[in-house]
Amino acid sequence: MIVLPIYNVIALPDTTIYYKGERYVKFTGREPVLGEEITLMVSKTDIDRVYPKADDFYPIGLRGIIREIGNNGYIAIDIKERVNIEEVKLDPEEHYRAKVSKRGEIEDLDPESVAGRLKAIKAEIIRASEGYEWSSLMRTYIVQWNTIEELAGVYSLWMVNANDEKYMTLTIDSKKERFDLLEKMLYESLEITKVKNQASTAQEQDYKKLYRESAIKKQMEYLQKELDDMHPENLSDIRSFEIKLQKSEMNEEARKEGEKVLNRLKSEGQHSAETGMLMDYLDLLTSLPWKKEPAERISLEEAEKVLNRDHAGLKKVKKRIIEQIAVMNLKGSQNGSILLFVGAPGTGKTSIGQSIADALLRKYVRISLGGVRDEADIRGHRRTYIGSMPGRIIDGINKCGVSNPVMVLDEVDKLSQSYNGDPASALLEVLDPEQNVNFTDHYLNVPYDLSDVLFICTANTVETIPEPLLNRMEVIEFRGYTPIEKVEIAKKHLLPKSMESVGLNKKQLSITVKAIDKIIGEYTRESGVRGLKKRIDSICRGAAVRISKDPETKVSVNDKNLEDILDMNPVHQKRVKRSAEPGIVTGLAWTQAGGDILYIETMFIKGEGKIIITGQLGDVMKESAQIAVSLVKSFFPDKADMFKENDLHIHVPDGATPKDGPSAGITLTTALASLVRGKSLPPNIAMTGEVSLQGTVNPIGGLMEKLMAAHRAGVKKVFIPEENLMDLKDVATEVKDNIEIVTVKKVKELLKELQIL
Repeated sequence: MIVLPIYNVIALPDTTIYYKGERYVKFTGREPVLGEEITLMVSKTDIDRVYPKADDFYPIGLRGIIREIGNNGYIAIDIKERVNIEEVKLDPEEHYRAKVSKRGEIEDLDPESVAGRLKAIKAEIIRASEGYEWSSLMRTYIVQWNTIEELAGVYSLWMVNANDEKYMTLTIDSKKERFDLLEKMLYESLEITKVKNQASTAQEQDYKKLYRESAIKKQMEYLQKELDDMHPENLSDIRSFEIKLQKSEMNEEARKEGEKVLNRLKSEGQHSAETGMLMDYLDLLTSLPWKKEPAERISLEEAEKVLNRDHAGLKKVKKRIIEQIAVMNLKGSQNGSILLFVGAPGTGKTSIGQSIADALLRKYVRISLGGVRDEADIRGHRRTYIGSMPGRIIDGINKCGVSNPVMVLDEVDKLSQSYNGDPASALLEVLDPEQNVNFTDHYLNVPYDLSDVLFICTANTVETIPEPLLNRMEVIEFRGYTPIEKVEIAKKHLLPKSMESVGLNKKQLSITVKAIDKIIGEYTRESGVRGLKKRIDSICRGAAVRISKDPETKVSVNDKNLEDILDMNPVHQKRVKRSAEPGIVTGLAWTQAGGDILYIETMFIKGEGKIIITGQLGDVMKESAQIAVSLVKSFFPDKADMFKENDLHIHVPDGATPKDGPSAGITLTTALASLVRGKSLPPNIAMTGEVSLQGTVNPIGGLMEKLMAAHRAGVKKVFIPEENLMDLKDVATEVKDNIEIVTVKKVKELLKELQIL
């Protein structure tokens, strides 16, 4: 059956539609024939091409017959019935044909009950036409219209209803419901005519007031839409949000919330007290990246190049990151394990996050959590509060503009609790892969999918991280850098960046390797390179001053003139003592800034057998001291009187610094044994390990940092627990080559090795 498209008209059974002849020829390829059967299909948009697509039409159409071919260029088509469009296809002549089936009507309309309503509508149309030249002609035609379908069909050209609204009349099977809808649409259109021409006043009936209100709103929306289409660069805020909501790929729940807030904004107007809050919310909702980015395959070789380009050392960390990328490639996923980088300040925990993002070809977002006390910083504030805003997670997603960034949560160990809730507990939902698929920010109030975000956390220590949160993360330790690694970092990264930041080039400033060595050894005291960067920045700034005064100046920094150029005193470094005394032993400690050495000092004072402990030691170290005293008494029973007749004073210097941890037992025991025997130990010997009452040396943590501190301090020999032997594989070769490392299982073995027992 021949197909003709119609658009933006109301066409119903038992009415006549007038079709332009040239348009008929355009779509059929031939002249019209009287009595020919036609299928009228309602197009979704105004079609202006020869061959529209099948999905350009709605699924319900009309069957009609050509009744008249006029001389005025129009043909009259009598519409017989509604039909379901079952199939549309091209014929051999490349014109469309349709396969249709009849669509039934529900005969539930009582002509007598609607006669009065139909008469009233005709009267309204006559009144609306008063004042026009064609009003008398209108009266003549109205007499011939016997159904509301005929009225709506003729008047549809003047209706402001959209095409899809007019099509809705075709989808209704019930004649009664169709009559009600057509009546409503006609009254609305007539009311709009009255508003536009200011030719009538509001009707007294309640339903007429409702029609008028609806008509005004539709007219305003229609006119605003027309203005926006004419001047898209000057879109109104409401229209702009409408377009954004339509184009956004947000989930259905978010779309419903957005439409709800938009309708509220429309109803309250631009001058409402809540307008700003509503617009801020819609701006966030429509700006968020809802589209899930496709998983891309990452080249492991290229990723490795990026990591090596930006960071020296950190082999274990880089290896783990490459493993993560390989797993993501095989699974075709966007995310992976949640990594927790733990280490001293300045070891590259945060900066390597940017390198990971570069390696994955993703956006990078950094969120600092240090000092966060309010749960709302993570989950957002509820919109009922003044000054409410989204949480830091959603805010970070919004700023980066993608749904799969690499997000670094910095300083998770410095979260704190307050009466405003526990932010660490709020992070559980963010980091848990089972929950973050539907993460709900209180401000946003709709679920947002965080499953594609690659989360990386950083901390100086795991001691203050709550256990439930720590269990969701994979801990990767960042050890301190060796002097050789620091030199490489300074040459390849710190110095070039610092020179670039002050506008210097290699011809204007040069720093020798010996000068860098001296900065590392005498002007910094750290596991990372943050202090080293500050010293290099200071040199570059000083050079910039000289070159600004004399552009021909060339600044060369070496180990001889470093002190003058740097203009600061060397940092006090903890070095091993030169002289040895009984009762003093070098120990090793772990701190948040890396490793350090400490001295355990013991002394007998005439007294009554008291034990005096100073140096701000924690409970664990105090217990270690008590165990050490008991062990020494058992090892040297002949010296028991010394403990009865004297007070024992145990002191750890740097009293202003709190010290605690299960690793000083072996040092305390050795110091007491040295005091009792009156035999001194070489200062360049250090030790670490906890002891039990059976004299067993128990394993400790932070071995890498402790050995690095021993290396910096000039220690030549270190005793460690035998159970820590496997940890030596993570210690830098440079450290192991310069320190003799001895493992011990029992305290007696150590004392015999030192020739004390």
